[in-house]
Amino acid sequence: MACAQGAPSQSASASQQNLPELSQHDETATFKVNVKLVMVRVVVRDSQGHAIGNLQKEDFQLFDKGKPQIISQFEQVQPGYLEPKQQTPATPDEDPMHRLGAMPDRYYAYIFDDEHLALANLQSVREAAQRHFLTLQPNDRAALFTTSGKVVLDFTDDRAKLNDALARVVPAIPSDPNACPNITYYEADLIVNHNDKEALEAATQGYLECSMLNAPQTTHVMAQSGTATRLAPALIPSAAQGVLSKGDMESRQSLSALKDVIRRFASVPGQRSIVLVSPGFLTPQMEPEFAEVVDRAVRSQVIVNTIDARGLYASLPGGDIQSRVSLIDPSPSQNQVGSDPNVLKSQFQDFADHAQADTLSSLADQTGGTFVQNSNDFDAAFRRVGLPEFSYLLAFYPQDGKPDGSFHSLKVTLKNQHGLTIQARRGYFAAKKAADAAEQAKAEMMDALFSQDELHELPVELHTQFFKATEDQARLTVLAHVDLKHLQFHKANGRNDNVLTCDSALFNQNGNYLQGTQKVVTLHLKDDTLENKLSSGVVLKSSFENVKPGSYMVRLVVRDQEGQMMSAQTGVVEIP
Repeated sequence: MACAQGAPSQSASASQQNLPELSQHDETATFKVNVKLVMVRVVVRDSQGHAIGNLQKEDFQLFDKGKPQIISQFEQVQPGYLEPKQQTPATPDEDPMHRLGAMPDRYYAYIFDDEHLALANLQSVREAAQRHFLTLQPNDRAALFTTSGKVVLDFTDDRAKLNDALARVVPAIPSDPNACPNITYYEADLIVNHNDKEALEAATQGYLECSMLNAPQTTHVMAQSGTATRLAPALIPSAAQGVLSKGDMESRQSLSALKDVIRRFASVPGQRSIVLVSPGFLTPQMEPEFAEVVDRAVRSQVIVNTIDARGLYASLPGGDIQSRVSLIDPSPSQNQVGSDPNVLKSQFQDFADHAQADTLSSLADQTGGTFVQNSNDFDAAFRRVGLPEFSYLLAFYPQDGKPDGSFHSLKVTLKNQHGLTIQARRGYFAAKKAADAAEQAKAEMMDALFSQDELHELPVELHTQFFKATEDQARLTVLAHVDLKHLQFHKANGRNDNVLTCDSALFNQNGNYLQGTQKVVTLHLKDDTLENKLSSGVVLKSSFENVKPGSYMVRLVVRDQEGQMMSAQTGVVEIP
C-alpha cells in the first residue's frame, strides 16, 4: 500500500526533472484594471490657492466609510510644468512644437462637450483655445475630441491639425424653446424619478398657458382650456419621460466619451491632463457611471480640468419676462403652486444651473484638477487648467474589501492642517467580484509600461538594435538583459523556479502607442546551470516589424513572479 501511494509522487518528481530548464512564449499584451487597490489623488493648497509639495506619507490620514486605512503606497508627483511664454504664431522653422529631438512628456486632451454646448458659448471659447494652442511647448502633445464622437484628433504636435479639428466642433441641435409642453431635463427628472408634485403642477400650468398661446384665432379660449386640461394628466408625464430619456442619453454619452479618452490616455507615457469645455450636464441616477470615470482617471493618473463654457451667467429672477403671459384664470383647483408657474420654473433653472456646475466641479475636485466658472476671460481659464505644481497619489487596500458593489465614501485629512485645503476623490464603488492576483500583476505592469517612471527593483539592462530591410522599413529589436543571480527562486525538486514577464511597447515621437509585445519566460533551472552556464544572465528578445524611419520611444517592463519585483526603463531610438 505504501509503495502504491508513493508511485505517483516518484512519477511526478521524474516528470519535473524532465521539464526544460528554460522555455518562453509570446502573448498578446492585454491588461485589465486592478479592482482591489484603491488610488486617491490629492492636491493640497494654501490660502492663496498654491499647491503644496513638501508633505510626506505620515502627514495624511485616509478614511473609508469613516474607518482609518493604512496607506500602502505613497507618491509625490511634480510634473515640472513650465509657464508658456510664446503667445504669437511662429513660422514652421521657429515653431517649438516642431523642433527635432523633443520627446513628449506632457499630454493634453481637449474635450468639447458638443452634446450640451450652445453656439453662443462656443465662439468665445474657440477663439481662446486657438490662442492657447500657441503656448504649447516642444514636449507637449495635444489631442482634441468631442463628446458626440464627431471630431476625433489623436495626439499631435501639429497646431494646424488642432485648429482644423477645433473649427469642426459644432453644437448639437438644441431643443425647441417653443415646444409645448416645454419641460427641461431637470424638471423631467423631478417629475419622473422623484414624483415631485410642484414640478408636475408647474409643467401642467406651463402647458395650459402655451396651449392657449398656440391656439388658432377661431378657437374659443375656454373650449381650448378644457381640452388642454383633460389632456394634461396623461400628456405631461409622457412628455417628461421623453425629455428624461433624451437627457439621460446625452449625459451618458458625455460620461462615456470621458471614459474613452481616459482609456486612450492610459497608452501614453507621461503627465496626462484633460481639459473638458462644457456648460455642465446633469447626471441623475448615474452615480456608478460617474464614479467609474473618476476611478479610471485616478488609476491612470489623469487629471481632469473643467471650464464652464457658459462664462459669466445669472438666472433671471421670476423667469423669462417674455414667457410671463397668462391666459388661464389661476383658480385654486387648477394651480396649487401659485399664480405664476414661471417663478417655479426660474427656481428650477437656478437649481439646474448649480447642478450642472457641480458635475464639472466634482470631476475636477476628485481627480486633482481645476474648475473655472463664472468668468468670461477664457484665455485666463485655459492658462489655469494646466497640471498642478504638486500632487500626491495615495493607495490602500480596503480593510472591508467585500466585493459587493457598494459605495464607499472617502475622506482625506491632514494631521496638522493649518488652514490648508484638500482636493481628493469623494468615494468609489467596490468591485462585484474578488480581484485576481494575476490580473493585479498585469495591471501593475500596464501602469508601469505607460508611465515614464524608472524602476530598478530587478537587475535589467535595456538595449535596442534595428535592421533596415528597405529604405522605408526596419525591424526594431528590444533586448532585455536580466542578471539571474539577483533574482529570488522557488526551490523544488532540485530546480530553481521563477517566471519572468517582459512587456515592450513602441511609441512614436508624439507618444502615440504603435505596437506592443509580451514575452513570458519560465525558468526551471538546475543548480549547475544557474551557477555556471547562465552566470552572465539571460537575454529576452522582442521585435517590432515594419518600423518606418523616424524618432521612437521604447518602453520596457520586466516583472518576476517569485519576488514580485519590477524593472521599468525607457529608451529613445532614431531610425534614419
